[in-house]
Amino acid sequence: MLIGEYEHSLDAKGRLIMPAKIREDIGEKFIVTKGLDGCLFGFSQNEWLNFEEKLKTLPLTNKNARDFVRFFLSGATECEIDKQGRFLIAGNLREYAKMEKEIVIIGVGTRIEIWNKDKWKVYNSDENISADEIAENMTMLGI
Repeated sequence: MLIGEYEHSLDAKGRLIMPAKIREDIGEKFIVTKGLDGCLFGFSQNEWLNFEEKLKTLPLTNKNARDFVRFFLSGATECEIDKQGRFLIAGNLREYAKMEKEIVIIGVGTRIEIWNKDKWKVYNSDENISADEIAENMTMLGI
């Protein structure tokens, strides 16, 4: 399971160090794509295949479904970890997530999220997230 929060910096070439604990679970090759809330999503090969299968079941005749599939697949790229534990984030993905230097990688179970550090701070702030509100809303999902 992918868990934890890790801060790293992009190098001049757009490479980022993958935390060792995350690397063990995500594998040497994985997929990075545009994510929701302004971050990037990273999936292990197996989790990406599971996600692709779900996308294939969406109806081609539904515009929202087509938009959803385009959003995730058009930006997807395979990444490989080098001998120094780094991987390259494609320029279009760095631009989408407004990544400059300081980055936060978080594990969220079946995927990682890669955030611009400042955007993560705002998103994760007490003013933005209330654990009590989240818990109340989860009852609708049966949790």
